Amino acid sequence: MVFIDQKDILAGFESRDKLNKLQKSEQHFKQLITESQIELDLLKNNAQSIEKYAREKYMMKKDNEDLFVVKSLPENK
Repeated sequence: MVFIDQKDILAGFESRDKLNKLQKSEQHFKQLITESQIELDLLKNNAQSIEKYAREKYMMKKDNEDLFVVKSLPENK
């Protein structure tokens, strides 16, 4: 006799797979939070890092400078 239930083996494997994916994404986001906190501390305490951040993220420049943006080509596999 076989009983089919919501808590069958297949659902258990699917739940475990989903849990593993969620745990990996949690680790990824924790890493992003840590990196952001480090970057924020640098921005709060260092004027040079503010200038670097503005240049890299927002393409800002000084009045007497020219800005050249170089984009890399996608790799062909």
